Amino acid sequence: MTSPTVRRRRLSAELRRRRVQAGLTLSDVAEELEWSPAKLGHIETGIRKWPSVMEISALLRLYGVTGGQREAILTLVRESRLRPWWTEYEDVLSSAYVGNEAGAVALQVYAGILVPDLLQVPDYTATVGRALGHGEDAVERMVAAHLKRQEVLEQVQYHAIVEEDALQRISGDRELLRAQTTRIIEVASGSDRVSVQLLPTSAGPHPGIAGPFTVLEFDEGEAALAYVDATQGGVIVEAEEAVASCKRVWSELTRIALSPETTLGILRRMALLT
Repeated sequence: MTSPTVRRRRLSAELRRRRVQAGLTLSDVAEELEWSPAKLGHIETGIRKWPSVMEISALLRLYGVTGGQREAILTLVRESRLRPWWTEYEDVLSSAYVGNEAGAVALQVYAGILVPDLLQVPDYTATVGRALGHGEDAVERMVAAHLKRQEVLEQVQYHAIVEEDALQRISGDRELLRAQTTRIIEVASGSDRVSVQLLPTSAGPHPGIAGPFTVLEFDEGEAALAYVDATQGGVIVEAEEAVASCKRVWSELTRIALSPETTLGILRRMALLT
């Protein structure tokens, strides 16, 4: 799937690279094109989300980019301006995260006390939506958005750590627990791209106690990102050191969690006993 969010980030990075290669500063370019330095800075950082083909063409002329390289960059511009499906659900999901999720090649997910979004059955998603205080219309939209997001499992390398507590919290609804464990089993055993590890309650306090996060990997040599979830809305983390910190926590969680094989055995027994 071509993600406009990822295309936009790649466009920004490529334009910064081309400007530096041309030996020009932000002020040089702004003066030459009679733009404000802030406008150019916003294009290079992605704050200006939909730069026009005309604007980028002007930059490429100044940087001396021609031929196939110019056309490749202008294609990035056009792709970055597309309005993807998730913009219709910004009231119930993080558009910034989903835009990156849709363009990732690998996801490493720790969702804390919740079952990770891409593994949820609709009834579980609806339960979470109501717990968050959403009305029924918003809950339906949240379920629809999650189902659409789950299509990414067909193309991404997905590794999730699921807290045993996340399943125990729905143990009072045996039908939901059975459906949810069955869903995880089917996804984890149905594709060699998907791996799930159960983190037992007996493991005690661990580095993930700070909260849910996801590490996203991309192709074409693009740096990894992290998404750190929070009550007031999550944040995309780009700083190399911060992403590395998330990776260290992830490595520790995978070490203390049960193996994928043991996890599937426990989930199968759990599904049979409910």
